[in-house]
Amino acid sequence: MISSRLVSLGARTGPRRFMSTAKLLLDIKSSIKEIENNSSRGLIITSASPKVFCAGLDILEMYKPDQQRLRAVWTELQNVWCALYGISVPTAAAINGHAPAGGCLLATACEYRVMVPDCRIGLNETQLGIIAPKWLVSGFLNVLPKRVAERALTQSRLFTTDEALQEGLIDEIATSKEEAVEKCAAFIGTFARVNSVARALTKQQFRADNLRQFHKEREQDVEIFLSLVNRPEVQKGIGLYLEGLKKKKANKK
Repeated sequence: MISSRLVSLGARTGPRRFMSTAKLLLDIKSSIKEIENNSSRGLIITSASPKVFCAGLDILEMYKPDQQRLRAVWTELQNVWCALYGISVPTAAAINGHAPAGGCLLATACEYRVMVPDCRIGLNETQLGIIAPKWLVSGFLNVLPKRVAERALTQSRLFTTDEALQEGLIDEIATSKEEAVEKCAAFIGTFARVNSVARALTKQQFRADNLRQFHKEREQDVEIFLSLVNRPEVQKGIGLYLEGLKKKKANKK
């Protein structure tokens, strides 16, 4: 809790810093909904990890997947984005570590982003042979010019902290997590004298089209995701990627 009505929500992503289970994602969504319903002045998302803000879905969930489990995880990931993107209160992300994929999802769903140095952020799904869904791209396009976003997505680019600031993917740089949270709180404080209902309705006007499109296509999006993940060449690529991680880990011992 930052103040009596300003809430800081740690990204509850488990010991491996992944949003790895449907239940975990459901808990995150429920926390967001609870914050909206308890008259909080704003929401700051950060992480308990010193190096990773959030790494998104666990890649192990996508390798030789249990189809029902993966469907449930993706559906709950959709729900987390929808809840955070559509929440009426002001939101900010104190990005205190790397934020690829799902980490970028959480950050770009917020209204303001502050990041610590020497980290990376972006949507790198194409590296694994899958694509960022339309609803996630819509959040990306809220903060980046279309040409920059298209190139970043097709190149699977992860921006450094300095690059992210230069391109507009983040709003400020902080020297520490504590300073990032303070800067996020200061941003939310700029709305203290603004009528909260009018502010919320204005925010919803800007985001309504993307949310309508999401609800219209969400079932199709699940099928597209499952179809891509189950392609033989994608499974082969994920397997090779995991083998590379194992070798890298073994070499460090």
